[in-house]
Amino acid sequence: MKKPYILAIDDDVSVLRAVERDLKTKFSQDYRILAIDSPQKALGVVRQLTSRADRVALFLVDQRMPLMSGTEFLQEAIALQPQARRVLLTAYADSTAAIDAINKVKLNHYLMKPWEPPSQNLYPVLSDQLDDWQAGNREAFDGTYIVGTRWAPETHRLKDFLAKSQVPYRWLEPEGITDPRVLAALGEKPQAMPVVILADGSVLEQPDLSQVAERLGLVSIPSRRFYDVIVIGAGPAGLACALYCSTEGLKTVLVEREAPGGQAGLSSRIENYLGFPSGLSGADLARRGVAQVRRFGTEVLAPAEAVGLVVEGEYRVVKLSNGQELAAHSVVIAAGVQWRRLNVPGMDRLTGAGVYYGAAITESSSCKDEDVFIVGGANSAGQAAVHFSEIARSVTMIVRGDSLSKAMSHYLVERIKAIPNISVLTRSEVVEVGGDAHLAEITVRNHATKTSEKLPAAALFIFIGAEPFTDWLDGVVCRDSKGFLVTGANLLRDGKRPAGWNLDRDPYLLETNVPGVFAVGDVRDGAVRRVANSVGEGSIVLYFVHQYMRNR
Repeated sequence: MKKPYILAIDDDVSVLRAVERDLKTKFSQDYRILAIDSPQKALGVVRQLTSRADRVALFLVDQRMPLMSGTEFLQEAIALQPQARRVLLTAYADSTAAIDAINKVKLNHYLMKPWEPPSQNLYPVLSDQLDDWQAGNREAFDGTYIVGTRWAPETHRLKDFLAKSQVPYRWLEPEGITDPRVLAALGEKPQAMPVVILADGSVLEQPDLSQVAERLGLVSIPSRRFYDVIVIGAGPAGLACALYCSTEGLKTVLVEREAPGGQAGLSSRIENYLGFPSGLSGADLARRGVAQVRRFGTEVLAPAEAVGLVVEGEYRVVKLSNGQELAAHSVVIAAGVQWRRLNVPGMDRLTGAGVYYGAAITESSSCKDEDVFIVGGANSAGQAAVHFSEIARSVTMIVRGDSLSKAMSHYLVERIKAIPNISVLTRSEVVEVGGDAHLAEITVRNHATKTSEKLPAAALFIFIGAEPFTDWLDGVVCRDSKGFLVTGANLLRDGKRPAGWNLDRDPYLLETNVPGVFAVGDVRDGAVRRVANSVGEGSIVLYFVHQYMRNR
């Protein structure tokens, strides 16, 4: 396998040599390092590398250069190497240049010179960027293959599961396969599609997700029965809770029924999370979060579904769908929410075959030059529209309100207005979807004109509110009429504590009606549904866990 390149560009030769030295010290084992003293010369090198099918993993570019700035260089270079990560070097905190570069070339990071010591100020930043690049770029692929038709819901389910689980895979249509390894694995006998081909050449025909997880070594069996804290759900709230519990020395297990990231992990882009001026994808946030909690000793079980909660004296016991039981002093429920189903004719039949809930980033490449529709008017729908506008021929947003501004952040509304191939149908809703083997058309009802129209559609992505995943807690933990978990002062009725409460204190801020069982993030009644809020609640719940464990 050919090593990918890291290109450093700076017209100051002394700085360039220092950059080259530090890059080679840290990264030369896995990357080829090129140091170039002119942006014009560097563009020639990038053209040559591209013509040879070589890959550039990262550009590290000085901003202030004569004749061509770093941002101007990147504008031309990324047309040739669009997947490369982009980092600017500045002589001072040049936030104006950084913001300009974020807007023009989707800058990933900017660094100030000097960066001494590199172990603190250079290597961690570049390592993060290279990890992000590696997560989505592989040349000689020896991982998992999925062979199945685009329109089979089972194919979509497998793709979605592997993508959420951060397992690299390649998807192939059954017709036109030329890869000799895949042909050898399939053999001459017809296979029941979809199939999963593992790295060792073994084939799983029409597998369920638990089979795939087991064969890939994903952990769903706990290493012990008792923990200090059990965290249910690995979205931003659950990951934050697990991180802070583990850093305080608590034996912590994180249980996730699908794959880490939660609803935020499915977001094509998160741009309003503090500390990431360039934004980051939900998948990147999830991958970084899981790596961080594991670093501090959190045990991660995924896929593993919690199906019951029992109170046994001072212990709280969580039952899993695989028959395992976990016991702990405290349980933190961060189970998040799932997209509400759109109940119109044709939906159930075509879900996974052109109709998808959430951003379904795994289907992005299939939507090239097609007409895509998005139902919903909040931030998640807006980010998906921006993402698909770069791939699809057209993107149409369908919203029930009379404008996007009621539920969407101002910056995102303005961006959507500026993208020519995004259109918005207000005061409208989808009332039917149609097609034989896959989605072919949708019927849209306009409530202003009281007319309906059939529109050809290749894909429909739905973002219409959320429902909590809490049925498994019915009869044990207090829920509101919509299924969200009630906590803290909201449990009190006329100043009285909830039935069965046996402690001489009121429930803590994030505590449910079961002492020692807490709820954080989107699953909680009254929560502000933003990534930052979920992370905040997941962080501060440790204080209440400590209080409970100290005084139980």
